[in-house]
Amino acid sequence: MGSRRFWSFVRRHLRAYLLGYAAALCAVAVAQVSPWVLRAAVDRVQRGAPGVEGFAAALLGLALGEAAFSYAMRWQILGAAFRIEAELRDALFAHLQGLDAGFFHRWRTGDLMARAVSDVRAVQRFAGVGLMRSFHTVVMVASSVAFMLATSPRLTAVTMAILPAATVLFVVLGRRIHRRFEVVQERFSDLSVLSQENFSGIRVVKAYAREAAEVHRFRAAAEGLAAAQVRLARVQGALWPAVGLVLGTAAVALLWEGGRLVASGELTLGQLVQFSYYLARLSFPMIAAGWVLNLWQQGRASMARLEEVFRAKPRVQDPPAPVILPAVRGDLLFRDVWFAYDGRPVLRDVNLHIPAGRTVALVGPTGAGKSTLVSLVPRLFDPTRGSVLLDGVDLRDLPLRTVRGAVGFVSQDPFLFSDTLYANVALGSEDDRRVREAFLTARLAKDLDQLPGGWHTLVGERGVTLSGGQRQRAALARALARDPRILILDDALSSVDAQTEAEILAELRSVLRSRTAIVITHRLAALEEVDWVVVLDAGRVVEEGTHRDLLQRGGLYAELYEQQRLREALEAEAP
Repeated sequence: MGSRRFWSFVRRHLRAYLLGYAAALCAVAVAQVSPWVLRAAVDRVQRGAPGVEGFAAALLGLALGEAAFSYAMRWQILGAAFRIEAELRDALFAHLQGLDAGFFHRWRTGDLMARAVSDVRAVQRFAGVGLMRSFHTVVMVASSVAFMLATSPRLTAVTMAILPAATVLFVVLGRRIHRRFEVVQERFSDLSVLSQENFSGIRVVKAYAREAAEVHRFRAAAEGLAAAQVRLARVQGALWPAVGLVLGTAAVALLWEGGRLVASGELTLGQLVQFSYYLARLSFPMIAAGWVLNLWQQGRASMARLEEVFRAKPRVQDPPAPVILPAVRGDLLFRDVWFAYDGRPVLRDVNLHIPAGRTVALVGPTGAGKSTLVSLVPRLFDPTRGSVLLDGVDLRDLPLRTVRGAVGFVSQDPFLFSDTLYANVALGSEDDRRVREAFLTARLAKDLDQLPGGWHTLVGERGVTLSGGQRQRAALARALARDPRILILDDALSSVDAQTEAEILAELRSVLRSRTAIVITHRLAALEEVDWVVVLDAGRVVEEGTHRDLLQRGGLYAELYEQQRLREALEAEAP
């Protein structure tokens, strides 16, 4: 495991590891005394001398001592590994929280979830069982070989000529295990992505009767994962029989050569039993070595996948020397702003001034860049070129907490957490009076009687138990509850009917007088009362003015307005 990050987590729990390793040393020391007691007992029995009971009691005491020290070893090291798992997962989550919105456009949610669950767990297994067994194995092998040499150098030479073959098997098979484990993790990520997308989009799946097709896709992905796991198991499964064959060959050599030495009087029966006990003691460490190698290969592959995420740096960061505003007024200035997604220009040379306290509407055809423009205000993205200024200061020179704390953002597709309706609205505010006022302004209070739990109705994952209009009004109430200096409504009322939208906008007028507001809507008739209308087309500002002025000019705005009136007339006449 070559990751510095991994070893930094281990160093935080160095005391627990040292105590665990000290307990491991004591466990091995006690275990290595047992063969000497067994040797003395066998030689005593061979001579026909009494007093074997004392040896039995000694062996029982040694077994209890080894068990106690082994428990202490596990308690310390495995406990530290579980704490490392929690800390690593916390660090990963905190890192993800600090990344910009563009990162989540590039990475799949299911893939990130697989890394946060499966890969972190693989790292934990190496930090626990892997590091514990690696130390225990080295100490056990070294001490056993030393005692074997002290007992019979000849038998040691015979058995040690065979046992290194196991090391060769570990190295050869270990490389294949590493490669195949990486494939397993990739297949697991694919399956997680497919599951997450289906659960999130279950309404679409059912609306288009795609259940059978999605089951087929899931089965194919699951079978792909199973096939990769079988290929991994095939290599892992070959490791243990191979080690068993090596150890069995060493045991045969021991019996052959050891029996000859006992028959010739060069070795006592007790010494042969003692040596056999040490060789038997090597069996589990040799198997554990293969186990540790597997855990190391898997942990290394998983840590490499986690490092891919940790290496991602947020493109939107706090400035090194932030400017502190005494108070945010809400004056916005877009100066020569360009923005591109993956090299594709979306905004082109936008120059726009929105004075503090003014309500401005952004309109234009689909794909004109309206949502992209407003996403620059809370710094979800930064301009590719140019700058956005808040109260005369470039947003990139202000602390992110200041910028985002001043903005209330309501999108067309709002996200609600699986909690109560009240908790979702109160997300940005702890002021109960302000939360209740937000319910009234968003015209959400009138729906409380229809909801089974009123304020405390559980809205389900992503607000699934609410209608589209209720979700949008809940998101609007959430933004209003935090009393932002800048309020952005990105087509936030598209799911409510025209009458409700008019009622909400009427309620908002008194609220918007004291703050800067940017409204994106496709219902142009609702814009008669806004202060200013800005028309975008192909990423450029092509028109500005009041609703009435723009209609009189006969430009793009007037054309969009007439098209909308015609559609509404046709819909009204339709049977």
